[in-house]
Amino acid sequence: MASGAQRRIKSISYAKYGYLFILPFFLVYFFFQMWPLINTFIVSFHGNGKNVEAWVGLQNYKDILFGGTRKVRVIHESFFQCLRNTVILWVGNFIPQLALSLSLAVWFTEAQLKIPGKGFFKIVMYLPNIITAASVAVLFLQLCGQSEQTPGAINLILYKLGIVTRDPGSKLYDCIPFIDGVWQSRIVIMFIQTWMWFGNTMIMLMSGIQGINPSLFEAASIDGASSGQVFRKITLPLLTPIMAYTLITSMIGGLQMFDIPFLYNNTGTPKDHIKTVAVMIFQYFHAQADENKMGYAGATSVLLFFITLALGLIAFYLTRDKDEIAKKKQRKKIAQQAKRESKQFGGISI
Repeated sequence: MASGAQRRIKSISYAKYGYLFILPFFLVYFFFQMWPLINTFIVSFHGNGKNVEAWVGLQNYKDILFGGTRKVRVIHESFFQCLRNTVILWVGNFIPQLALSLSLAVWFTEAQLKIPGKGFFKIVMYLPNIITAASVAVLFLQLCGQSEQTPGAINLILYKLGIVTRDPGSKLYDCIPFIDGVWQSRIVIMFIQTWMWFGNTMIMLMSGIQGINPSLFEAASIDGASSGQVFRKITLPLLTPIMAYTLITSMIGGLQMFDIPFLYNNTGTPKDHIKTVAVMIFQYFHAQADENKMGYAGATSVLLFFITLALGLIAFYLTRDKDEIAKKKQRKKIAQQAKRESKQFGGISI
């Protein structure tokens, strides 16, 4: 039998010390994240320009979503154009990023393949993820430059090879307009995003594959399953949770894309075809005093929040584990049935 001292030791709870350790995070989050979020909601109900202090209710949301006067219609059209650009840039980099990351993750975790220098390749592929987006944007801007004063390396190489020519009148290289072209610049931004993030996605997918029970792969190998069948029947279904996490986190980051579209330009002002919602919010917040659009900026931020939340919930619903949900419902049903049977016998379990 345990002594009184032993019982007292067992009754001690160390949970409070855990709460004390994580308390600084919540304090920092409240002051630097939570309050700005709350303040953004408050600002979204205020006016713009000289009426920035006036309370206008839902008028900013109505103007952005439905338009109205000619001046307001410009903001309405700009919002939906920026939202369209944001979705195009995100989808255009997420699909190749996921395909490349999944292929490499399966390749690196294949037990039968003895790849030399596997650790080195993992590090090299992850390195772009730790480079700041601003540095990457400036790097690719210099690579794809078209002007005679600062010709990009790509255009310069094409010119030296005789593939493109130079127009002395315009002082630009007569080649594919990497920066100013609509789809050319979008494709370059998609490539930059894919190059930056595929290493991080690959590492997460590798951790998910390594968490799968190896006996499943061994049984499939004994049964004579091909690598394609193993991937479709075992790897891909069991990777659903980590792929759902990847999809949702990528969606959140993609809809908030700012650095590269904002910096990837020649004139200092992003072109309309690569301007994202985050860039639009930034420009509204930093508009001149007479053209202040603080209310519209706050309302756009709130709308972006709800769009991200809605898409995240849809993605979570579509990628949920249906078998596990069915098993959970079955266990709940059995527990309820047992409880009803127990009540029929006066609460006595037999």
